[in-house]
Amino acid sequence: MKNATREALDILSRLIAFPSISSASNVDISEFVDTHLRSLGFDTELTTYVDNRGVRKANIVAKRMPDGAGGTPDAGLAYFCHTDVVPAQNWVGPDPDSPGDAFTATLAHDRVYGRGACDMKGSLVAFLAAIAQVPRSSQKHPLWVVCTADEETGFQGARHLVESSTAYREIVAAQPVAIIGEPTELGVVHAHKGITGFRIISRGRAAHSSTAEGINANVAMVPMLQKIAELNERTLREPRYQDRRFDPPTLSWNFGFTDHGTAINITAPKSEAWVSLRTMPEVDGSDLIDEARRHAETLGLEFRPLVGCDPIWVDANAPCVQTMCELAGVTPTTKCYATDGGLFGELNQRLVCGPGNIAQAHTADEWISIEQIEKGIELYRRSITQWC
Repeated sequence: MKNATREALDILSRLIAFPSISSASNVDISEFVDTHLRSLGFDTELTTYVDNRGVRKANIVAKRMPDGAGGTPDAGLAYFCHTDVVPAQNWVGPDPDSPGDAFTATLAHDRVYGRGACDMKGSLVAFLAAIAQVPRSSQKHPLWVVCTADEETGFQGARHLVESSTAYREIVAAQPVAIIGEPTELGVVHAHKGITGFRIISRGRAAHSSTAEGINANVAMVPMLQKIAELNERTLREPRYQDRRFDPPTLSWNFGFTDHGTAINITAPKSEAWVSLRTMPEVDGSDLIDEARRHAETLGLEFRPLVGCDPIWVDANAPCVQTMCELAGVTPTTKCYATDGGLFGELNQRLVCGPGNIAQAHTADEWISIEQIEKGIELYRRSITQWC
């Protein structure tokens, strides 16, 4: 095993050990990454905010400028990742008979198992290892590393970065190539869908169902659910709500509801429905959302929009995409998931490319292969050399 691989696996193990699920603080892991980036010659901006649940979160923007004369502050390369992970209930790891701890990295079958190994701490360590192979003295253009919080739960970290970070403004001014390091098996994704949605609330009054004192919140919700189902059918049937450049080409209208019921003999005091949809560059479903809002209002229901992110679309023939494809030996593709890269619309040269397979993300045995880490280090090294 190469020294660079061993060092990367050591750092990955240390990152996995931080239980940075989105409901908890990511400040500790951010401080660790911040210190490591400083050791690689970066100046860093670590900013914090308090999320919607009152938990303190952190973003990092790190910059390494060319060393000495002959460099330029423009263009360059910016790598984006997130440090939060999804929960790890029902973890099985590499051995279901001996699950172990999701936040203790386990090496087995030439893979690293652990929550976040694939999505996306493995990508981060690959980029950090690549940086270590490119001396600052060889740089002609700036190099950035950006780590955000809350990517898994509504992109609040990326939103805070865009709205509040002075260092991010410098990236926008420089317009570097921006690599979103989500797992693509090192394929180059030039476009992905966005995500949006809404929540509808019906309020009633709890009482024993044998009396006339209660108001069942589900009664008003039923016609709303019928409307939601009708709108879903239209997204599947009408071509204007589809874009054949994606697979599936639809808005992927998804919905559900809960009535918070506590017992079969108590009327439901509250009923909630939710809808999410995957927007595309020319199909955002806004008319469907407006129709749902108007219908909710006629039923006296509360309508709450959900904040998501825009799709990414950079032309497949754009120079940044074509160059990255040449470095990776692939052709560009589109994907139907969303990343917080959808919040960075001021950056004109975005693409998604990272080690690991998205099929392993969020699973009960999440893993990334050592081969993917090694290939990721090499591709990222070539990318840094190309643009910096």
